[in-house]
Amino acid sequence: MDLKNEATFLELIQAAVDGNKLQLPTLPEVALSVRQAVNSGNASDAELARIIAGDPGLSARLLQVANSPLYRARQKIESIQAAVTRMGHNLIRNLITGLAMQQIFKPKQLVLDHHFHEIWKHSVNVSAVSRALSLRCAHLNKEQAMLAGLIHQIGKLPILTMAERYPELACDSQALTHLLDALHTRIGRMIMERWDFPESIRRAAWEYLDFSRNPSAEADYVDVVQVAYLESRICGDAELLARLGDIPAFRKLGLDPEIEVLEIEGVAQEVAETEQLLL
Repeated sequence: MDLKNEATFLELIQAAVDGNKLQLPTLPEVALSVRQAVNSGNASDAELARIIAGDPGLSARLLQVANSPLYRARQKIESIQAAVTRMGHNLIRNLITGLAMQQIFKPKQLVLDHHFHEIWKHSVNVSAVSRALSLRCAHLNKEQAMLAGLIHQIGKLPILTMAERYPELACDSQALTHLLDALHTRIGRMIMERWDFPESIRRAAWEYLDFSRNPSAEADYVDVVQVAYLESRICGDAELLARLGDIPAFRKLGLDPEIEVLEIEGVAQEVAETEQLLL
């Protein structure tokens, strides 16, 4: 079996998923419970706080975020329930989801630790820039944009998980990188079809590389992820830089392709503060 062949490897993953031999990534239990409780519309502040408190590590991270410069609390928030009350259910739902996602990007074997780490680091950067860019659009929610950035390459995780089972592939960095780049959007769609995320966010996992997409005149979450991703790629890539003016996402966000996003007033600070919380 030629594992380095795209079609063969994709069939292998699909067969493993269908046979319950490979589990697609799922959100940690606490994050799922919080999302379900908030989406039900019936949860109280105390109930959400109780659910979150079930994960001490996540609870500590939430308090850290709630008291960070990014959210600029006027008074120190010292309890989970106070954070829920102060920040609101929707914001808490999105923050808990974002913070919990780091738990997904963990290898089972050290041989692929570098790949997991780099994908998470890249996803956090794209997420932070996406969040900052969404502030330019009144109709977009900055935390939803952050989530869209975090999941845009989630399709790479099952590839790495499968590669852990085959040393000949795990040790062939060039072949593995090719499979990651070639297949992750198709696998990302498989994952997102199982997650309880709004369609507008889920699409980032399989549409962010479609640079000609233009479904509406108004910018959406895929647009902000796409621009954030391209900003991470253009350094030293003259060919890509020359194409930016033809990409609808830049026009819809009112951006000049010749100006780096981080040079826009306030963006660099927002990005740095978001990255500090997630890395």
